Amino acid sequence: MTELRPPHSPTQLRRAVLSSYLGSVIEYYDFMLYATASAVVFSQVFFSQLDPLTGTVASFGTLATGYIARPIGGIVFGHFGDRLGRKKMLIITMVLMGVASILIGLLPGYDSIGVWAPVLLVFMRIVQGFAVGGEWAGAVLLSAEHATARRGLWASFTSAGAPSGLVLSTLVLTGAAAITSPEQFLAWGWRIPFLLSAVLLVVGLIVRATVEETPVFRAAAVKDTGPAPLVQVLRRHPRKVALAVGIGFSAFVAQSTITTFVVSYAVQQGFTRPTVLNALTIASAVSIVAILAFSALSDHIGRRPVIIGGAALMGAFVFVLFPLIGSHDPGLLLLAFVIPMAIFHPAMYGPLGALYSELFDTRTRYTGASLAYQIAGTGAGLAPLLFAGLFSGPGGTNTTAIAAIIAACCVVTIGCVLATAETSETDLADHAAPAETDHVVRAG
Repeated sequence: MTELRPPHSPTQLRRAVLSSYLGSVIEYYDFMLYATASAVVFSQVFFSQLDPLTGTVASFGTLATGYIARPIGGIVFGHFGDRLGRKKMLIITMVLMGVASILIGLLPGYDSIGVWAPVLLVFMRIVQGFAVGGEWAGAVLLSAEHATARRGLWASFTSAGAPSGLVLSTLVLTGAAAITSPEQFLAWGWRIPFLLSAVLLVVGLIVRATVEETPVFRAAAVKDTGPAPLVQVLRRHPRKVALAVGIGFSAFVAQSTITTFVVSYAVQQGFTRPTVLNALTIASAVSIVAILAFSALSDHIGRRPVIIGGAALMGAFVFVLFPLIGSHDPGLLLLAFVIPMAIFHPAMYGPLGALYSELFDTRTRYTGASLAYQIAGTGAGLAPLLFAGLFSGPGGTNTTAIAAIIAACCVVTIGCVLATAETSETDLADHAAPAETDHVVRAG
């Protein structure tokens, strides 16, 4: 290491963690609000010219565009985040996300402006995806690079912001549905949660402005005239990127399937929307604590065993997920959401923030972590679209095939984790990334 070890401030660590958590809550409130709305309302507002099943598939299609845009946002914001700093990029991502969500709340439906309604909806979703593509890695690094110990725990507050945002968005959307009639909700009630993004945007910007640039980045920052960070990552660490994508892919597939496709499936099975959304909200609320707990555990026993355990259990559970919902029992419906979302998924997802941060060196860390995370995240956008297509295909309700696909993704994750070195002892102040050939696993 050529640079002196940078000074760390406990006060700045607390501010960074709070900023990362609140920023993630706001970003994912907006992003997941769209996902929930796509399952319960968008097919009727923006695709009303289609039959209900086709409209649902089209609605999930617009959901997928946001996930496809995320890797682009990750590359762009990663580049400038590695060159100019983490904090500046996080201000921009928050503004873009907030403005896009507000505009969705103001967007006329198909009955008012015809085909321009879904076109503009897709464009706003692309802006959302572009913004959230740069948010996660920057927010994780803001916490991880301010920390000197328990990096898994501190970095996981960003990940905990995702279910927190989902809980908040679901509560607000459910509240809007409760205070309006079904006709009013379709006409204007669903817009209320999107317009409330304006309030969250102001709060988030105030909090984020109090955080300083990370000491690790300041210590490593030099005027870099060499290859772009993306080029450096792809030249030096292609294997790490590929393995990181595989590690995170199943977590995204499972999470998105449960929060969108399974929500829609449960409603089709006869459960009321409020019942389904309440089950999802409870599961997501519990998962906030579980993400922090499993991430803290990964500081003690390593990232690998925690992620492998979660993936193995998730891969087995998905085969009983749909039968539980098909039982038409509200109690079993709750278990169908709580067990995977509040136990298995947090173990798969929580340690990713620290793991991805530890795989790359400081000058390419934002780019490398963003690229891996956002490519893995495309699974969250494509899975509901694929499963909706399978569900409406010639074979009809082939839920076993859907479960098998999710389980196969979990197997891929386990294989990729086993092929990756344990990273929990990595010092982020050492600006060179862990060696590609290092396969030493920390014991205990």
